[in-house]
Amino acid sequence: MTKLLSILSLAVLLAACGESQNESAVAPVGDAPQSEPRVAYSQEREACDQYSDTRMPLFGDLHVHTSYSFDAAANTIGSTPVDANQFAKGEAIDFWPLEDGKPAGSYKIDRPLDFLAVTDHGEFLGERRLCREPDSPSYDSDFCKGARVSERQGMIMLGSVITTDEPARIPEVCGEDGALCRDFATTPWQRMAEAAAQANDSTSACSFTSFVAYEYTGTPFTSNYHRNVIFRNNNVPDLPVSYIDAPYDSKLWEKLDAACDVAEGCDYLTIPHNSNLANGRMAPYMRLEPTLANKRAYAEKRLEREPIMEIFQHKGGSECINGLASVLAAPDELCDVEAVRVVGQEEQYATRQLNGSELVMGVATETTAECAPGEVGGNGMLGAGCVDATDYHRSGLLVGLEEEQATGVNPVKMGVIGSTDTHTATPGAAVEDDWRGAVSGEATPAERLQPGLLTSNIDGNPGGLAGVWAVENSRDAIFDAMLRREVFGTSGPRIVPRFFAGWSFDDNLCDASDLVAVGYAEGVPMGGDLTSPPSPDSKPVFVANALRDPADSATPLEQLQLIKGWIDADGNRRSEVITIAGGKNANAGVDLSTGKAYGDGHNSLCAVFTDADFDPNVPAYYYTRAVENPTARWSVHDCLALPEAERPAVCTDGSYPSVIQEMAWTSPIWYAPTQ
Repeated sequence: MTKLLSILSLAVLLAACGESQNESAVAPVGDAPQSEPRVAYSQEREACDQYSDTRMPLFGDLHVHTSYSFDAAANTIGSTPVDANQFAKGEAIDFWPLEDGKPAGSYKIDRPLDFLAVTDHGEFLGERRLCREPDSPSYDSDFCKGARVSERQGMIMLGSVITTDEPARIPEVCGEDGALCRDFATTPWQRMAEAAAQANDSTSACSFTSFVAYEYTGTPFTSNYHRNVIFRNNNVPDLPVSYIDAPYDSKLWEKLDAACDVAEGCDYLTIPHNSNLANGRMAPYMRLEPTLANKRAYAEKRLEREPIMEIFQHKGGSECINGLASVLAAPDELCDVEAVRVVGQEEQYATRQLNGSELVMGVATETTAECAPGEVGGNGMLGAGCVDATDYHRSGLLVGLEEEQATGVNPVKMGVIGSTDTHTATPGAAVEDDWRGAVSGEATPAERLQPGLLTSNIDGNPGGLAGVWAVENSRDAIFDAMLRREVFGTSGPRIVPRFFAGWSFDDNLCDASDLVAVGYAEGVPMGGDLTSPPSPDSKPVFVANALRDPADSATPLEQLQLIKGWIDADGNRRSEVITIAGGKNANAGVDLSTGKAYGDGHNSLCAVFTDADFDPNVPAYYYTRAVENPTARWSVHDCLALPEAERPAVCTDGSYPSVIQEMAWTSPIWYAPTQ
C-alpha cells in the first residue's frame, strides 16, 4: 500500500530547533545529550536531550480546525495547518478584524504549546476542492453553486450528508462511485501531513511535537459522534477513513486497521469529543448485535484504540451532569461550569433546513430530560434531545464498570484530555481575558455576546488543554503516554496534577522529596489499574498533588478533590466527591467592575487519602480534580471591552454566569474485584 512516507521523508527534518516550551516540569530532566535513544522511536530522529524517568508534564491541543475544514471560520481568515502550527509555537498569525475581506489583525498565544494535532475534518476534503477550484469537473454543478452562496450555506449543505446514519457521497459532485471526491482529497490530506512533519522538531532539542491527525465527524440525527484520529508518526493511510466510509465506531477501527498497517510502522488512536452532545450515541456496542462475543470483541478493540476522551472544549464540559436518576449522587455545583445541557431546563435551540438552495432558520423549545433505558436521542449538536449516562465521563465510567461485571471487559475505560476545538487555527488560545472566538460569528465582543448557532457565542467558551506525563517531548513518548492513559485535561490553565494509588503509601508522603519515585515504585499512576489488595482488610491509599499554573497572572488553587465512582452491592451506580486538600475559599472572588480576581489561595496542594469505605468486592474508579479560586468568565471581559451603552442584556441580567472556576482533571485509576 502506498503511504505518504516518500512525500514526508525530507519534511520531517525541517523542524526548527529551540528551547523546551514547557516551564512547569515537576520531575527532574536529563541535561546531557544522549547518544542512545531511551524511547523506542518508530521513525528515525535524534534522541531528546531532555528526558525524565519519572516523566514530565507537557501541554498541547489535540483538536484544531483550519481552512481545510468545511465548517471553519478559518476559511474567512485563510489560516492553514501551517499557520496553526506556527501559532502553537508562539508566532503571531493573521487574524480578525477583517478589512476588505482580508485579515487586518493578528493574534498570538500567551505561551507556546509543547505539542499539537491539527484535526481538520476527514469528510469533504475532495468536495470542497471540487466546488472551489474553477477548473474542477464539478465546479459548475448546481450543488457547488449553492455551496458557494455563503460560507454558512456551504457548511450546512455539506453537513447534511453526515446527519444521517447511512451517509453517502454526493453523486452530482463526486460521481456515482465517489471516486472523484476521493481523488481530489489526496492533495489536501498530503498538505495536512506535510504541515505536521515540517513543524515537528526531530532534533535533539525536542522543542515541539506535531502529529498527523484528522477529525472523523459522524453526526447522526444531529447528535455528536465525533472522534479525532491521531497517528503515531508520518506513516499514515493514503486518505482519512471518514464517517462516510465507516458510519459507526467499530467499523472505523476496522477500516483504520486495514489502512494503517502496524507492521509497516503505522499506528493510531481515536479520541471521542463532545460526548455532552451525543444523546446516548457514545454508548458502547452501537449498531452491533448485542451478543456476549460481540460485546467482548468491541470492548477489547476500544481498549486498544480509544484509550482517552476529551472532557472539556469550547462546546462545554463533559465531566458530569446533575440530575441523572440512574446515578445515586449528591449534586455537584462544579458540574455546572460551562455546562450546555442541564437536566430539567427548558432549552431554546436553533433549527435549520434547506428549502431548495435557500436556508430556512427557526427556533424550537424542549425540556432536557434523561434518555429512557436503551433510547438514543437527536439534535444534541443543537443543544437539544435527551441526555444519557454515557454522555458524561463520570457516569459513563459507571456504565463501563457495569458492563465489565456482565462481560468481563470494560468498554468505557478512558483517560481524559482537554482541547479547544478552535475553528480559527488558534490552538491553545484558552485564556478567558483574551479570547478572540472559535467559530464563525465570534470575531468581536459584540458578536460573541449574542446567541449563536450550535453551542457557540455566549453559550461557548475558550476551551481547554491536553496534558500528558511523558518521558520526553517526542511523538512516540507522547503517543505512548496517551495509550497508557497517563494524561490529564484542563479547562484552560496549565495546572499540573499528579495522582497515584497503592496499598501502603506513608501518611507523610506529601513531605517526601521522592514522592513521584515512590508513587511509581509502590503504586500505579493515573490511567492505571489498582492491583488486588494484599489482604482482605487492606484499603487503597491515594496520593494526589497539584501545582497552580506557573504564569505570574495565573489564579491560585482553591481545593483538590477525589471523585469516586462504584457499583454498590445492590447494583446501583454511585459517585461521590471528596475534598482532600484545601476547601471553599470565602475570601476569594471577582471584582466584576474590572474583571479582576482577588483572594489568597494555594500554589500547590497535596494529600494522602485512604478510602476507609472500600469494599474489595465492589468495582470502582477514582480520579482527582484540582480547582482554582473563582475568576471572571470570558463574557465579563468582553462586556467590559464594550462601551456601557453598547453592552447587550447578558452583561447585566444574570442569565449567564459571570464567575467560573477553572480546573484540571486527572485520568482515573480503576479497581476491579478478582473474578
